[in-house]
Amino acid sequence: MNSATTSSECPDPLQRGDGVVIFHDDGQGRKKKDQSRSPSGSHLVYGILDIPPWYLCIFLGIQHFLTALGGLVAVPLILAKGLCLQHDPLTQSYLISTIFFVSGICTLLQVFLGIRLPILQGGTFAFLAPSLSMLSLPTWKCPEWTLNASQVNTSSPEFTQEWQKRIRELQGAIMVASCVQMLVGFSGLIGYLMRFIGPLTIAPTISLVALPLFDSAGNDAGIHWGISAMTIFLIVLFSEYLRNIAVPVPVCRRQKKCHTSKFYLFQVFPVLLALCISWLLCFVLTVTNTLPSAPTAYGYLARTDTKGDVLSQAPWFRFPYPGQWGLPTVSLAGVFGIIAGVISSMVESVGDYYACARLVGAPPPPKHAINRGIGIEGLGCLVAGAWGTGNGTTSYSENVGALGITRVGSRMVIVAAGCVLLLMGIFGKIGAAFATIPTPVIGGMFLVMFGVISAVGISNLQYVDMNSSRNLFVFGFSIYCGLAIPSWVNKNPERLQTGILQLDQVIQVLLTTGMFVGGFLGFFLDNTIPGSLEERGLLAWNQVQESEETTKVLEIYGLPCGVGTRSCPSSCARHLPFWPKTERGGPGVVGVSQLTLCSQNSSGECPHGAPETRM
Repeated sequence: MNSATTSSECPDPLQRGDGVVIFHDDGQGRKKKDQSRSPSGSHLVYGILDIPPWYLCIFLGIQHFLTALGGLVAVPLILAKGLCLQHDPLTQSYLISTIFFVSGICTLLQVFLGIRLPILQGGTFAFLAPSLSMLSLPTWKCPEWTLNASQVNTSSPEFTQEWQKRIRELQGAIMVASCVQMLVGFSGLIGYLMRFIGPLTIAPTISLVALPLFDSAGNDAGIHWGISAMTIFLIVLFSEYLRNIAVPVPVCRRQKKCHTSKFYLFQVFPVLLALCISWLLCFVLTVTNTLPSAPTAYGYLARTDTKGDVLSQAPWFRFPYPGQWGLPTVSLAGVFGIIAGVISSMVESVGDYYACARLVGAPPPPKHAINRGIGIEGLGCLVAGAWGTGNGTTSYSENVGALGITRVGSRMVIVAAGCVLLLMGIFGKIGAAFATIPTPVIGGMFLVMFGVISAVGISNLQYVDMNSSRNLFVFGFSIYCGLAIPSWVNKNPERLQTGILQLDQVIQVLLTTGMFVGGFLGFFLDNTIPGSLEERGLLAWNQVQESEETTKVLEIYGLPCGVGTRSCPSSCARHLPFWPKTERGGPGVVGVSQLTLCSQNSSGECPHGAPETRM
């Protein structure tokens, strides 16, 4: 029988012993002992295998939704002009609800069947460049009359046909390109390449996920630097300075009457608290007309009533469904362009997997988990194309940054976030209400998040000998080119014309994606410039991956309910590149040791019939 130590009475909830918030709420919240620390030694409120109480999961899930909100809303709004929808806010709200709904589906697929790390899925900016390039072709360029608001009748069949045929073309290209991503993932090709990918590839890739975004984050924050600075101040104040301060909260339990207990509110909800306070301040400044009412005045977009059209026109309930805009169409130019976006998205996602694992105290993901994660992301892009978001899905780097600030790494929180996204997609009015968060508030939040992501990327260099001139060159050159080359290509797109439109699109998308440029250069230089495994950091990198017990790796990255290991083992499935692997003992055996305790005689042997305790 298994031996376990239990207490007769659970301690009070929301108590913290060595700096870690621990919940024991009548079985509703469960915390694993070995998940209290991340590899970096910083405390985790909840590790990846922990299950917080249901109400905390909901609040933290809403916080992740709010973190991703800026990117989720920005994608359809950016596409609106290319789709001839700049004067149709109602259809824009439909696209926003659809991308919410699809992001919820893809998030749940990734958490349960994919990489199984707490990573939110959402619309990808990597698809925007090829999408807009395709929509700028003469065939798909918007007619002049759609650019004039006075000539647009949004309910006319002619206008509906104009924008729907464009989004159907995007749908078809995304669905075909997603099949390539599924092939790369489920075939094991991405996992095979991981043997050549070390810290000098991962570090520039992750850092360049966030570094090139300083311009857009700065522009959003610059709408009103006062509001943005307050948002940044509040996030830093709550997450760093006040994180060890406990707030008394009322607690009612069956064993005891209502009483107060300590809760580390600022450590768990720094982003949510900062957003709510900043949003409330913007509302007060709007009501009192302190903020300017002229659209061209500085600070106008800090008002909470600038996006009122979306809120008033969106329906209360709307259920998105596949093919809601009609049957998708396919063109070669669109497919080639989106495939380039798929490549960039995969590079970013692999970097996000490692960053997320590090932040939540999990071992680095094994090859089968990476294969499955990329394959499921391809399936998510297929779902996004079928539903008609006009975009694909990818892992959200912003939410990886949120994990580092909140120190809550439970994947059940991301499950709650996926459910929140599904609800936001169905309840159109509520989803549109969240879209009214002022732009400078979102910009301030992004400045903090992107800084955390960049630091996480650089932290991978701890495994590398940074006294080596070889490694300094590889990392520095990769980072610098990852910033310089995309900037030049964006300013001089006409200099990369080959005469083949599809090839031009592929080249432009790849060279304007900083994380692809930096990651590729890091990968190429690290594998071609001579250097020892120890110097390159691969020796320490591999030791980190191999030092974890097989049981822990399978518990985190295995399929739900132990499928393929403890239950439903199949000798044929074991050879699939995305199937969980057991190191020894055959299928279903995960290296569990057994210790037998018994009363011993003088010779040191257990007498026959003596009681035994097995652990």
